[in-house]
Amino acid sequence: MDRRHRRRVAGLVSLAVGAGVAFAVALPLAAGASGAQALAATPAAASAPAQSPAPFATPSPIPSIAPITPIATGPAAAAPTPSGPAGPTGPAAPNGPGSTVTVSINGVNGKPSQSIVIILLMTVLAVAPAALILTTSFTKVIVVLSLTRNALGLQTIPPNQVLVGLALFLSLFVMSPTLSAMNKDAVQPYLKGHITASQAYDAGVQPLKTFMLNQTRKDDLALMIDASHQSRPASPKDVSMTTLVPAFVLSELRAAFIIGFVIFVPFLIIDLVVSSSLMSMGMMMLPPSIISLPFKLLLFIMVDGWGLIARTLLSSYH
Repeated sequence: MDRRHRRRVAGLVSLAVGAGVAFAVALPLAAGASGAQALAATPAAASAPAQSPAPFATPSPIPSIAPITPIATGPAAAAPTPSGPAGPTGPAAPNGPGSTVTVSINGVNGKPSQSIVIILLMTVLAVAPAALILTTSFTKVIVVLSLTRNALGLQTIPPNQVLVGLALFLSLFVMSPTLSAMNKDAVQPYLKGHITASQAYDAGVQPLKTFMLNQTRKDDLALMIDASHQSRPASPKDVSMTTLVPAFVLSELRAAFIIGFVIFVPFLIIDLVVSSSLMSMGMMMLPPSIISLPFKLLLFIMVDGWGLIARTLLSSYH
């Protein structure tokens, strides 16, 4: 009896323990499921009246999937071919009396129009620097003045602006008869409409060509004529400007260098005397140019150097 009783008690105890464990495991799961249902039903319960709970949850229907239509890959689905650009069309024919454009370079009574005069002035201003340097006495004057400054040992005195200005006005003084003849024979008749542009050019070039021929050496002119491989002209006046201008520039440079050599000689003698004196006194560390500069300036002032140079330059053209 005691063994049976013990076995029954042990079986009841085991059954009670198993039921307790199962209840403990199922209780949290049931609480989580009821909480999720409560959260899902809260929005609907706020707007709809209360209904009796269904004994079993109704499963939601599975959404249907629409069939995918296959994409056509045949010729019908090809992209349309873009058409090429349209070809250029010709200009439309003039229609009416006011559709034609007429350009006239002459003004009233055969005079040049104002636009042509402005174009000519702009052209003259564009080529004026080259014409001033190569066809006038400016080249010789500026070279002589620059050599004089170097002979004195002065690198920046007088300044370049002063030398260029002095050379410019000396050139205008030398060229004034030629410029007056060009204005009288070519510019004024053309502005009054008495001659054409080509006639004005031919008339204006003659005084300038005469001046250049008077200052050009025959050797330089023959050199340029031979270099051009052209037949010799019948007279010097028949020489073209393209041949005369470089020959004139060569002659001007030669004359300028001759004048510069004459200017350099006395100042070179002063440098030699000063250098020898310093060497004899043992002052080899003292630059001779510092001592010779006052003597050069004194000599230049005593002989009226600027006036002598200007007189020499002007006399070489008259």
